[in-house]
Parts: sequence; structure tokens; C-alpha cells
Amino acid sequence: MLEVVEVSPRDGLQNHPRTVPTQLKIELVERLVDAGACRIEATSFVSPKAVPQMADAEAVMDGVPRQRGVRYAALVANARGAERAVAAGADELNVVVLATDGFGQANQGADRPRMIATYHEAASIARAAGVGVTLTVGASFGCPFDGEVPPEQVAELVAAAVDIAPDEICVADTIGVGVPAQVRALADAVRAVAPEPRLRFHFHNTRNTGYANALTAVEVGAAALDASAGGIGGCPFAPNATGNIATDDLVYLLDRSGVKTGIDRARMAETSRWMRERLGVDPSGMLHVAGDFPPTPARG
Repeated sequence: MLEVVEVSPRDGLQNHPRTVPTQLKIELVERLVDAGACRIEATSFVSPKAVPQMADAEAVMDGVPRQRGVRYAALVANARGAERAVAAGADELNVVVLATDGFGQANQGADRPRMIATYHEAASIARAAGVGVTLTVGASFGCPFDGEVPPEQVAELVAAAVDIAPDEICVADTIGVGVPAQVRALADAVRAVAPEPRLRFHFHNTRNTGYANALTAVEVGAAALDASAGGIGGCPFAPNATGNIATDDLVYLLDRSGVKTGIDRARMAETSRWMRERLGVDPSGMLHVAGDFPPTPARG
């Protein structure tokens, strides 16, 4: 079974133009759990000045349903964020470093050596607390400031970081420029320097290549894929960034390709419609518009 990491409460809402009430964020998480999501990136512990939509991180973590088999991740960018996330009860930390200095300065005000040092600090906090760690390498497929990113550059960063080995390495196409050939090249490059951690990918569909990339990631043995209900979201620090691949569309693609995820795509499509009505977002996914196939029987 392939693990889908649901990121809509964090990546999906972080650049929303209006403040989303905490209770609606919690209701979104509840709907995701009801649809079968077992691993949810619920929020990020970052500066509220930089990302105002995540200012209620502690309140969100306090309100999400805690039930057996559901794990909650929190994105962090520094040691202070890691401390806050651990104190709030995060089951795992997603520590982000950027593959380029240009994006690192724009996003975190740091170059690659400083981001690697920050990863070590945050990972040490997680390990001491018995919390899982994902190392996410953002802008691995291309950078809006520095241009093309060679796979070797991503591998060098991973090799420098994994003195404190993560449980998982997530290779992220933060701005949606990647193509399947890059997925294969990056998988090979990362595994060459860090063969033990699970491999995960994060795709955006900015240029309509996200789903092809996702299927390629499955073919090269990825253990997990990120997705956002309805395809909402995008990086607030990336020019012209658009949404993630949609969980409902991704699960449709995987289900009909014989890859099980444990997620109910019909319920995910219902959540996409709910987000349009209650959150005022415009989902980019298609399943909630086109309908399932074969058609899903009406619920009694």
C-alpha cells in the first residue's frame, strides 16, 4: 500500500488570502480522517509574521481528532519551531531545507550550510522527544531564483544533512517544474547517498506534470506521496506558484492503476466541494467536478 500524506491543512491553506478560522481547519482535518487519511500534515510552526495563516498552530494541534492509526506531522524551519511542535504533540516533524541558496534566502533567510545546521538542530530535538523526522528538500526540481537544479546538488545537500538520519527523505517540486525524467534521476541520486530512509515525493501541478510525476515516483519505489484535497495550496514565497496535486485525483489515478492507498476518493471529492463552500477556496482537482468512474452509488 502506498502512503499518501495529506497536506491540505498546511500547504493547502498557508497562502489563503483570508484568515481561516481554527475550527474550520479542525473540521477539515476531521473530514480527511473520515476519508481514510492516516498521515496528515496539520500545520506549520513558523513565524506568524511570515505565514499568518499558521499563527494558530498550537490551537489546531490541540483540536485535531486523536485516534489510533492517525499521525500528525508539523512542518518546521528551525529549532524553535521544532520545540513548539514537539510541545504541541506532533507525531513527526517535517524539516525543510532548500536545494538552492536563492530560494533559501527568500524562504528562510539562510544559505544551504545554515539550513543544514538548522536541520541538525531540529532533528536532534525530534530524536530526543522520540518524534519522527522527515527531511524535505524543497526546490529540488528547479528554483524560481537560481534556475535549474542538478540532481547532484540535491544529493550533496542530503549527504551533508544525514549525520542525523531522517526516517524519510522527501524530494519536493515546490514550484511545479518537474518532469518524470527528473523524478527518476533524483531518486537515483538521493538513494546513492542515503539508501536507508524511506523516499517520499511532493509534487505541484503548476504545469500539468504533477500526476505523471506521481506515477513515475510510484514506479521508482517511492513509499509515500504528498497530496492536498482538491489540489489547493502553493508556496507563498514562490512566484506564480499554484496548487498541489489533488488527493482525490491522485487516489483515482492510483486506484485504477492497482495501487491501494486506503483513502476513499469519493469522500475526498466531497471534501473538495465542502472546501469551496466553507473555506472559499477554488479546488483545482477534477474528480469533484467530473464525478467518479464507475459512478459512485448515492449514499443512503
